[in-house]
Amino acid sequence: MKVNALDNIIVALQNLNEGETILFEDNEIVLQTPVKAKHKIAEKDFAAGDPIIMYGVLVGKASQPIRKGEVISTENVKHQSEAVFKKNGDLGWNIPNTDRWKDRTFNGYHRADGQVGTKNVWLFFPLVFCENKNIEKLKEIFENELLPKKEVSYKNFLRSLIEEKSVEEVEEKSSDANLLTNIEVKFINHQGGCGGIRQDSELLAKLLAGYVNNPNVAGATVLSLGCQNLQIDIFQKALKEMSPNTDKEVLIFEQQQIGTTDKMFQMVIKDSFEAIKRANQIQRRPAPLSKLTIGLECGGSDGFSGISANPALGVISDTFAALGGKTILAEFPELCGVEQELMDRCVDENKADKFLSLMKAFEKSVVDAGSGFDMNPSPGNIKDGLITDAMKSAGAAKKGGTSPVVDVLDYGEYVAKPGLNLLNTPGNDAECTTGLAGAGATVILFTTGLGNPMGNPITPVVKISSNSALVERMPDIIDVNAGTVITGEKTLQEVGDEIIDYIIELASGNIETKADQLKQDIFIPWKRGVSL
Repeated sequence: MKVNALDNIIVALQNLNEGETILFEDNEIVLQTPVKAKHKIAEKDFAAGDPIIMYGVLVGKASQPIRKGEVISTENVKHQSEAVFKKNGDLGWNIPNTDRWKDRTFNGYHRADGQVGTKNVWLFFPLVFCENKNIEKLKEIFENELLPKKEVSYKNFLRSLIEEKSVEEVEEKSSDANLLTNIEVKFINHQGGCGGIRQDSELLAKLLAGYVNNPNVAGATVLSLGCQNLQIDIFQKALKEMSPNTDKEVLIFEQQQIGTTDKMFQMVIKDSFEAIKRANQIQRRPAPLSKLTIGLECGGSDGFSGISANPALGVISDTFAALGGKTILAEFPELCGVEQELMDRCVDENKADKFLSLMKAFEKSVVDAGSGFDMNPSPGNIKDGLITDAMKSAGAAKKGGTSPVVDVLDYGEYVAKPGLNLLNTPGNDAECTTGLAGAGATVILFTTGLGNPMGNPITPVVKISSNSALVERMPDIIDVNAGTVITGEKTLQEVGDEIIDYIIELASGNIETKADQLKQDIFIPWKRGVSL
């Protein structure tokens, strides 16, 4: 198939053999090499330096002569992308018909600030890595109650609160009863908060504030050591600026002020348990689909991602934009080569300038480190047909559909405007997912062609396969199959509609993602500075 009429390479939908003759749009092509499914074939002869066009944009240049019918590879093509100028008018937008969805609702958790969550999570986290071990202990106490004998007292202390008995009256066994049926308790840790530059701590404060502000979170327990760069007041200021009228309970404990570990743990366990019980009383209620915030991400991409799964997310992004919901397209290194299109889609020049400024600063930092955006495709990407960053980016950008870009956010900033938002994150799957949840995503749609089990502690991550073979090979991590587009069983619109139906059931608590079933709670912030 050819993705765009302007393209001069075509995509193999199945394995093809050397010497085979294919007829494509009245063009007879003799294959000069074997071609694996997902890889690209030269539609004509190329001289060294000739442009390679896919998705209608420049994705590379021939580094040597390429014969018609030869496979496109890293040996004969190098990364090349279009020059970027200032915003040049508006591209316009054909608003999709949303009659099917305009009256649909989901059952979510309504917060006082008007946001609606798809989950009800009580979150434990540290302000500094020095408290990671204490967070891990609390996780054992609250989740497992399977502790060494020297820590039995903590288990019994929590059990005494649950059973409203004295510690001495509590039996030395674990209860099978789930007393907290309407809330999840999650724990995250990290390697930041001190030792790096102050800007890293401030960015981490914004990210953690975003997690607390996310409507999927009912409240939080925060541990501080006391002497770290990320002081309590820095975190509180970030949260206040992000959500000045929040009524969420945020319990903060500073170890150096409290004293002994034993004293701190008893305070943390008692106060947190009481707050968790209160949060457990919050019930789901109907909300319009416009209250959803959808994060858009790809990871472990293959040569079909930009043809099936990613454009299916584009259908969803346009639908939610038309409904008044929020969508977030991230991974700035994977927007390299389509900057001009996205700038032209920005609602004003300030947004376009911010996008280009963030892109240039990001790329400069990568070059200063001795690399470049052209090194973005992973070995797995290349093996499965994504041989240049511009080719990967042009396919990745399809997740954002065609709607106007209403806002551009840096990492740590929180989404506020209905419509399509751009969020500056790395292409790194963990750092991107972490950033999307911190920006307010209540559901994350994650396309993959090679497979990725990653999830997030507060936001459900839906895995969407670009090909049917992956679903058969790794059914335990895939939620929706977009490979039916490749086989011709479904259209992009039909797959998009299927995913929206899935989102509604998920957001209402009726189903659980495979990542949540596997307890894939990954939290890895983007650290942009150096260590001191």
